[in-house]
Amino acid sequence: MPTAAPIRPRRSVLYMPASRASALEKARSLPADALIFDLEDAVAPDAKDEARSMACAAAASGAYGRREIAIRANGLATPWGYADLAAIARSGADAAVIPKVESAAMLAQAAQVLDEAGAPPDMALWAMVETPLAMLQIQDIARAPRLACLVMGTSDLAKDLNAVHTPDRLPFVTGLGLCLLAARAYGLAILDGVHLNLGDEAEFEAHCRQGCEMGFDGKTLIHPKQVEPANAAFGPSEAQVEEARRIIAAHAEAEAKGQGVVLLDGKLIENLHVAAAHRTVALAEAIAALAG
Repeated sequence: MPTAAPIRPRRSVLYMPASRASALEKARSLPADALIFDLEDAVAPDAKDEARSMACAAAASGAYGRREIAIRANGLATPWGYADLAAIARSGADAAVIPKVESAAMLAQAAQVLDEAGAPPDMALWAMVETPLAMLQIQDIARAPRLACLVMGTSDLAKDLNAVHTPDRLPFVTGLGLCLLAARAYGLAILDGVHLNLGDEAEFEAHCRQGCEMGFDGKTLIHPKQVEPANAAFGPSEAQVEEARRIIAAHAEAEAKGQGVVLLDGKLIENLHVAAAHRTVALAEAIAALAG
């Protein structure tokens, strides 16, 4: 079984249209954990080339601190896809986001373009999975080269399913669950889809809680006002971090005494609880380092 990647905060991952200089400038001061400079849906055809140049220059600028920077390319079947990936390979971005991935072969092709363009070995691919076929092929997709993250595209999925965006998101539970299983089986990060109804903040917060409870690492966002609620929902609270530290300490003390079982506040602490506690602490420390 593949090992999980190191903990990296991805509570809030904000799409920014790469054709808008003001958006790229504003992103420098936003508390999002990661940014996706978008060359695809947010950019008109006659602005694609300029947006590519702007996104790559922004990624290379070092102006975004420790935030993770990804650039969403146009698909390789479009007139812009190859040029996008070749430019991203040399941009200094952390990842290239590939839209509408439906097979491992599509990611292998993208990885080959990056390799031939001189991308560093640690440049990752993020796969947008947003169609019924992607849901059915997700196990093969999750094993692709360079892949580090799955990104749910629930808007396109809804269209293809003829489904409705309901408050409980029941129409998407099957697809979300399949992708979560694949991500965890193959040591990938996974991001929940966007929330389009910007006027319903309560529903957005509810969807964030739901995504966190399901096991997502964070949520993709379309507006800066969504960043803080996503950070709150997907990040551990001070109380949770303190509880995790107590679990780790109690287990270590029991081990030092040669005891295989420990009770904390009347609850049995097992190795699985200790592993979860270590992850909580590691995530909190990574968030603090990102903010610093």
